[in-house]
Amino acid sequence: MISIWAPDGVGEVRQGDDLADHLLPIVELADGDVVCVTSKVVSKAEGRLEAGDRADAVARETRRLVARRGSLVIVVNRLGLTMAAAGVDASNVEPGHVLLLPEDPDRTARGLRATIAAQTGANVAVLVTDTAGRSWREGQTDLAIGAAGLRVLDDHAGRVDPYGNILVVTAPAVADELAGAAELASGKLGRRPFAVVRGRADLVLPPHEDGPGAVGLLRPEGEDLFGLGSRQAVLAALGGSQAYRAAFGKAADPDELRTWVAELTGADVRLDAGELEVVTSLARARWVAEVTAYAHGWKVSRDEPTRLRLQPATP
Repeated sequence: MISIWAPDGVGEVRQGDDLADHLLPIVELADGDVVCVTSKVVSKAEGRLEAGDRADAVARETRRLVARRGSLVIVVNRLGLTMAAAGVDASNVEPGHVLLLPEDPDRTARGLRATIAAQTGANVAVLVTDTAGRSWREGQTDLAIGAAGLRVLDDHAGRVDPYGNILVVTAPAVADELAGAAELASGKLGRRPFAVVRGRADLVLPPHEDGPGAVGLLRPEGEDLFGLGSRQAVLAALGGSQAYRAAFGKAADPDELRTWVAELTGADVRLDAGELEVVTSLARARWVAEVTAYAHGWKVSRDEPTRLRLQPATP
């Protein structure tokens, strides 16, 4: 059985506060508990509240633009998280101020876990949670942006289902599932920034073993099939910017690229010594071939009047 509760009685968290001082007087923890704390109070305690314009803060926190629709921007932020407005929050703070995400949520989780162990003797896991939208789905849910002492993925690879099928890619993101469950108890407006999940001690690591952290849930650049929004992907391919090349992933199979280039240009496309040769003198066909190659992780290796040579952009 799993139980989740979010205690009342947490006062205003201010810069320099020790989060354990807010939590431990109002809850009794046991071995195997998972303590969830919202990123908002972590940021307040760490002095991440600042005066200024939200757009300026978003720009500073952004590593790469993913998608833009009007005033809405989805970016990869400095933590490697893909979020609206880089996770910069202007709600529940004084007008003219913004709240940035914690400097290092995994480090914060490790520190709080160690403090709880030192003060109570309980071996718990700690999650730092934040709210994010999801591709293909309306609404938002909480996920883990920091973790300590928890198996963040429950990898089922190699296990056998009841029908005898061997599982290959199933790996529930249990850290995110626990964060979402904790939000059900905390709510958004109840001033309950802590939640405790009890009943999944099997996911909690032994003392002094913090695990990979929430960073272990991030896909490497280029391995996400949706690393760019639909409009941004078109613009990036047309522009051919090196800044976006990695988002398209590793070089596609030559047969896949050959099919697309032939279909889009009408040219004769041949595979020769690991490279593709596009036979055409038409300027538009050559341009389309180059754009298509970019989107598939390839580049022009030789440009001649009647043909283009294409090769993978990376080995």
